[in-house]
This record gives sequence, C-alpha cells and structure tokens, in this order.
Amino acid sequence: MEVAPVSLSIVEAIEKAIPEYSEFRQNVVDGIRQALVKFVDRIAAPESAPDPYDDIHRKLGAWEFQCGRSLDSLQAAYRIGARVAWRHVCGFAERRKLSLRLMSVLGEAMIAHVDELVSLSVEGYAAAQASAAGTLERKRRKLMELLVAEPASHWQAVLDAARAAVWPVPERIAAVALEPSAAPVGELPAGVLVDFEDASPYLLVPDPVAVPRWLRAALPGWRAAVGLPVPPAQARTSLDCARRVLALTREKVLPDRPVLDCSDHLVELTVLADEFLARRLAERALAPLDPLTDRQRTKLAETLLVWLSARGGAPEVAARLQVHPQTVRYRVNQLEELFGDRLHDADERFALELALRARYLLRRD
Repeated sequence: MEVAPVSLSIVEAIEKAIPEYSEFRQNVVDGIRQALVKFVDRIAAPESAPDPYDDIHRKLGAWEFQCGRSLDSLQAAYRIGARVAWRHVCGFAERRKLSLRLMSVLGEAMIAHVDELVSLSVEGYAAAQASAAGTLERKRRKLMELLVAEPASHWQAVLDAARAAVWPVPERIAAVALEPSAAPVGELPAGVLVDFEDASPYLLVPDPVAVPRWLRAALPGWRAAVGLPVPPAQARTSLDCARRVLALTREKVLPDRPVLDCSDHLVELTVLADEFLARRLAERALAPLDPLTDRQRTKLAETLLVWLSARGGAPEVAARLQVHPQTVRYRVNQLEELFGDRLHDADERFALELALRARYLLRRD
C-alpha cells in the first residue's frame, strides 16, 4: 500500500468533513502520514518497539486544546481516516487476492491502531489541559500576592497580572480570611481567587454578594471571616479586617461561629483597632472607679454604660438591668459623686461610653 496517495485521499476527506482543519493542513498531513507509516511498520513487524511517531498524535491532542476545541473533531478525523484507509486496504487486498482470514487480521489491526492513536491524542489533550490549569493557577496566585501586597503594588502591574490570569478586574472585591483546616473544599463561584496553601489561607471574591451564605455550603467545617467590600486596590484592607475578626474570635471577644461578617462587627473593629490605645483610654476615663471593689466596679460600670446609651430615666435603665428603679437612682448618685460634671459634658460622655465598651470587649474571660 502506498502511503502518499492514501494520505492525500484522507486529507481531502477530512477537509471536506471538517473545514476548519484546512487552516492547519500541514499538521493534519503530518499526523496522517505518520499514522499510516506506523500502521505499515506494525503490520510488517508486529513485535517492534514503539517509535517516536507517537509524539505527533499527543501533539495533535494538545493542539486541539490550545485551539480551544474539544476532542470531538479530532476523533471524527480519526474515524474518517480509518474509513478511507480501509477502502484502500480493500482495494489492495482485491488486487493481491488476500484471504478473508488475512483481511480480518488487517481489520482488527486497524481498529486497534486507531484506538491507540485516539488514546495518545487524549493523553496529549489532558496533559495540555493540566499544564494550562497549573499555569493559570500560578498566575492567579501571583495576582493575589499583588492585590494584597504591602506596600501596595503599582496598579499597572496588577492590571497586567489580571490580564495574564484571565481575571476581569471587578468594581468591588471582598477578602475572606480562613482558619487553616483539613476539611473538604466544595465548589466555589467562578472568578474567586483562592490560596489554601498560605499559612493564613484566604480568598478574594469579585463583586461579592451574599458571600456568607455560599461560604457555608462551599467550605463546611471551615471557620471564615468575610472582609468588607472594597475597590480592588484596597483588597489588603479587606483582608486585614477579616483576619482581625478571626483573631477576635480566637480571643473570645466575638462569638465562635463558622462564618462571621466584618460588616456585623464594625463597632468592635473600630474600638479595638489599636488595643494599646483602647486600654489606655479605658484606664484613664474610668480611673474614678479604681478605689472600689471588683464587685462595686462591675455594677457601677454596667449601670453607667446602660445609662449613657439609654439616654432615659431610672425606669428605663432599671428595665434593661432588671433591677429596681430606686437601685438605679442610688447607683447614679454614686456615679455623679465619682465622675462629677463629666457625666453632663457631651465629649466626656462619649469618651466614657467608648471606654466602657472597650473595657467590656477587652475582658477575655
């Protein structure tokens, strides 16, 4: 059987059935010629070792992936090639008066040969796909590093990295800080950037909407804190807030829940933005309580906080504290003796309320 005329017949049949392959004619011709040569060699020497022609069919599979196609067209081309080649084999057999038994052997050999070529192409496609996925993952990891870098990255570098990572830059973004966990990871929405390998793993979520809801389903068994939605250039700020919420949860300042949202804890984040200053404020503003016993200090601090925040009379404060109004009046008299005119100065009242909230939050046990 002559390889050249059979190759030409197969090329013409494939181009007719799959027009897009005409643009890549040489790739198709090389694949057909080498497939035919390998088939002839295998018939001539069935026990021979595999030859380097295997690579062309792996490359064809990789080429399909790189062109953004599935393997459907390539597998169809293999079937077309097998049919055309078989017609030539039949013509050759008729001229040479080959027996039915020999024709059967040739037919089985051709089917096995085509199956092998398809397998090689599938391997090439899968390898290209895995390589592309790994490359994309590395590019997205680099993008994440640029987005949360300190000091902030040059914005053009971020835009270039986003383009390379095939990641459309959104208007808003939210970071999600995670406690390290061996729990499984479910499916995340498209476009979410992930880094589970960081010592403090985190996500960057584009155009965040209802993040806490899908987080519970996607990351069961994980503890997560959702940062504030911000422009992408401020992603680091969102991540810092989210990590701070996780830290406050570990310190038992905030409740222990699977998913926390920074938006629900802005007061705590603000008051404890600098713990050193918060402690100094509490010590200075509440110094008049220092001479009292722990029990007296606790009761009066509790009463003062409710009195300042309620802005109401003794009955309302008593209802909140679940004590008698006369008890409230007695405690308020004590507070006025201790704090004097400060209780009637707007700035001082604000400082006292802030100090009391800081004192409450800073009590770890």
